[in-house]
Amino acid sequence: MMSADIPPNQTIYVNNLNERVKKEELKKSLYALFSQFGRIADIVALKTTKLRGQAWVVFDEITAASNALRQMQGFPFYDKPMRIQYGKSKSDAIAKVDGTYVPREKRKKQEEKAEKRRKEQHETHQAGNGPATSYGAAAASQSQFQQGKPSSQEPPAPPNNILFIQNLPHETTTMMLQMLFQQYPGFKEVRMIEAKPGIAFVEYGDEMQASVAMQALQGFKITPQNPMLITYAKK
Repeated sequence: MMSADIPPNQTIYVNNLNERVKKEELKKSLYALFSQFGRIADIVALKTTKLRGQAWVVFDEITAASNALRQMQGFPFYDKPMRIQYGKSKSDAIAKVDGTYVPREKRKKQEEKAEKRRKEQHETHQAGNGPATSYGAAAASQSQFQQGKPSSQEPPAPPNNILFIQNLPHETTTMMLQMLFQQYPGFKEVRMIEAKPGIAFVEYGDEMQASVAMQALQGFKITPQNPMLITYAKK
């Protein structure tokens, strides 16, 4: 239901969201989905009974908010079509009312600290872990790219229906990738390898469908520091 009396602004109000999704996962998934339209300054999703199933996404630019509203209206997000309109109030104001407000700078520092801790834990936890799935062997050979070896040593795999995704931030979930890649026809499934964070395989019905998705999402940033690197998987 679009409300014509709210003037276009940087904040979009999204509702009809799946209430079963945990707040943190919801915010990360919204970030993954909407960052394709422009830089996101803030995302507010509150778990109070009154505000459940709703979120505010604040962009730096009004044009980014307008494009997101237009293109993602009705997008099936966790199996429910999104309803989007311009926000009536700024997200910080909403957070202040709810008592969850943290000044931007302080929040940024908290996030950086948490990210650093997560990375350190991940590295110690992953040391010595073997491949977790049948895709492990392929992941091991593909991950040579990640270690900065010149790709001339490793000829790229010929085009096929499975894409190999690298340079994903550690907090990426299967659901986030699924939402990005299922926008393109022929999508079948996403496979992530637990023992190797930062990479994933995405399967399409055929090679043409895979190449359309590859071109569309090559370099897509789930976080500002992580442009996706997409190649064809080795069979």
